[in-house]
Amino acid sequence: MNDNGIPVGDGVRNAADKEFLARRFESHRSHLRAVAYRMLGSGAEADDAVQEAWFRLSRSDTAQVENLGGWLTTVVGRVCLDMLRSRKSRAEEPLETTVPADAAVAGPEQDALLADSVGAALIVVLETLSPAERLAFVLHDLFAVSYEEVGEIVGRSPVAARQLASRARRRVQGADAPDRVQVRQREVVNAFLAAAREGDFEALVKLLDPDVVARTDVGVTVGAQAVAKGASSFAHFAYVARDALVGGATGLAVFLEDRLDRALSFTFVRDRIAVIEIVTDPQRVAALDVELL
Repeated sequence: MNDNGIPVGDGVRNAADKEFLARRFESHRSHLRAVAYRMLGSGAEADDAVQEAWFRLSRSDTAQVENLGGWLTTVVGRVCLDMLRSRKSRAEEPLETTVPADAAVAGPEQDALLADSVGAALIVVLETLSPAERLAFVLHDLFAVSYEEVGEIVGRSPVAARQLASRARRRVQGADAPDRVQVRQREVVNAFLAAAREGDFEALVKLLDPDVVARTDVGVTVGAQAVAKGASSFAHFAYVARDALVGGATGLAVFLEDRLDRALSFTFVRDRIAVIEIVTDPQRVAALDVELL
């Protein structure tokens, strides 16, 4: 094994090829561990999943793989899905519900990624989902993996993968929760709007989960500080945003010249915004189920 715990065994690759592959893998390790931890809720199991991804990479011909990060994310997703299904079949409880202690000694880069991508509260909520729902929600909503790729991992069509993620999203958001919870969610969204209009950075941060993820058609922003800063660009839309249900979830709809221009949906963890999905692409907007309130 090398210093990072990667075995350098016999195989068709020569030593230089193996070392090059190991370096490429290491450049993705932190991201893969963040994905695996969100899926499994256990630092030890996340490490096992990442190590299994290395074994599979070292035994595969990836010469034609253009996006190694995407390939590895898919592999880790499949490994985690198998581990979750095995856990469910044995009726096991997750090993951890907090950020693992070993994260504190894993190095600055690892610390930053875990701080940005792992929320203990959300992990607890995710435990209520089926393995397929959990994978679809984590990979698509939190790590921007396409429904086509999610479908391949769970062995279903992209449409079925979308339905899995949507069902998981509703459960995470408490779509079946009592009315008082939905009212509270609407209050938080309205407070978010008011803070965005007023440019109140501190108020925005207080409304956001420390590990909040904001997803747009062009990228992902992680962490309360970064998302609060980005909310300033939404200020002019905040004046025309209307309360709505977006795909059955608490959200906002923005109309420009009587045309739905964009829609936002929110995921909540303990009365704080944990995920913001912002859709602006005209085709995606047109396909949304938006109900004005």
